[in-house]
Amino acid sequence: MLATAFANVFNPLCLALIWAGTMIGIIFGSIPGLSATMAVVLFLPLTFSMEPTAGLALLVGLYMGGISGGLISAILLKIPGTPSSISTVFDGGPMADKGEAGRALGVGILSSAIGSLLGIFALMFISPALAKVCLLFGATEYFAVSVFSLTIIASLSGKDMLKGLLSGLFGIAIAMVGMAPIDATTRFTFGNYQLMSGFDITVLLIGVFAVTDIIAAGFGRRDLSKGAEKEKYHLRGYGMSVKELVTKIPNFAISSAIGIGIGILPGIGGSTGGLLAYTAEKNRSKHPEKFGTGIVDGVIASETANNAVIGGSLVPLLCMGIPGNTVAAVFLGGLLVHGISPGPLIFEKSGQYVYGIYLALIVSTIFMFVFERLGLPVFAKLLDIPKHILLPIIMVMCCVGAFSSDNRVFDVKCVLIFGLIGLSFKAFKLPGTPLIIGFILGPMFEENLRRALQASHGNWSIFLTRPISCAFLIIAVVFCAITVRKNLKEKKMAETRGVSFDTAEEDG
Repeated sequence: MLATAFANVFNPLCLALIWAGTMIGIIFGSIPGLSATMAVVLFLPLTFSMEPTAGLALLVGLYMGGISGGLISAILLKIPGTPSSISTVFDGGPMADKGEAGRALGVGILSSAIGSLLGIFALMFISPALAKVCLLFGATEYFAVSVFSLTIIASLSGKDMLKGLLSGLFGIAIAMVGMAPIDATTRFTFGNYQLMSGFDITVLLIGVFAVTDIIAAGFGRRDLSKGAEKEKYHLRGYGMSVKELVTKIPNFAISSAIGIGIGILPGIGGSTGGLLAYTAEKNRSKHPEKFGTGIVDGVIASETANNAVIGGSLVPLLCMGIPGNTVAAVFLGGLLVHGISPGPLIFEKSGQYVYGIYLALIVSTIFMFVFERLGLPVFAKLLDIPKHILLPIIMVMCCVGAFSSDNRVFDVKCVLIFGLIGLSFKAFKLPGTPLIIGFILGPMFEENLRRALQASHGNWSIFLTRPISCAFLIIAVVFCAITVRKNLKEKKMAETRGVSFDTAEEDG
């Protein structure tokens, strides 16, 4: 079967399809408002008439390129090209501001490739064992995972945790607009039918990350020409020496493990994987205060994790027929169209196609690694465009991206509203990241809480009597306690230094 798969993948037509899919995916991923999901959906009908391996190879290329391409706009424009690249903005954007755009892109591409390969190897060698673990997760366990994930807010709130919690709660409140899960009761729509489906994550991301910065730049329009003067950069290879690469091995290993684990758990997604890996690396670092100021460790963690999600998300898809995320759900449609039924017997009945998917994933990773690097000078040229020309173009792209998500003018209005909300957050010094985290994890938190309580007839003890759920909740409490203790300790040290400085001045 492996020999047949090798022959099917390494023929000119199939390689050309993987190359085309990867390049198109990169373009879709790099344009805010478009996504890997949209790329796979648009090209899925083209695969119906193809031989199964060739059709699936095209979809694999689109998936790989779409997820990786998000780092380009995340670093250069500080706009996540896809939801998976949210955490890449945190350090990739500041690196570009400091004249290190080329290095940030190089490190991001290298991290994407390493994360993808590690995710693929996990899919190949440990997928059957990991798939069995997924069977142990029900609504109770997913609720506990969402609670644990929400503790990211405490870590990314900065020095003022209260403001971070307020921002996170506001994000959860926005996520509750529309129809409630399970019983479909409408909430906070105020009679507006446009709000019944709630707000799209793409609209929120574009508004908070892009429109906010564009409006803020407009207030300082006299400095726009100065802001366009970027430092020159010189990049060799992928922005890291071999010696530096070796020192980052723990970051690659931990972040890819987090990404693979998040990918295996259905319905969570690459954005959560990137945020969790970023938080884990920040807490592990000896200099956590540098995160958010432009440090390669943040870019490595984010890009390694969100690309490792690709391999992880295909584990439950192939072994149990359960898609790990939205793109995997569309990919499932491609499998079924070609008569491939996911499940425990897929290796016996359709082994050659499964091995073909493995090989196509590896080939598309290599194509992504090479062609994104070759296009780096072109991507970085965006920084040479004066801001008074670039920002209006970005604004138009934001509106087009918002409209294309659901083909609604209402979403364009929402983008502008979220931009103003983001601006008000900046004025009151409220962090915007917890808002995004709350919006992403809020629905998962609510839906699984209600499902678990329905199953237990309102008995809250179910969260503590199930071992996996109890373990995650205990870890969440411990993590919050450590974060609070750490913040209080830093605050006390800062106050002590201030007193010592004042005393020294008086003595002098």
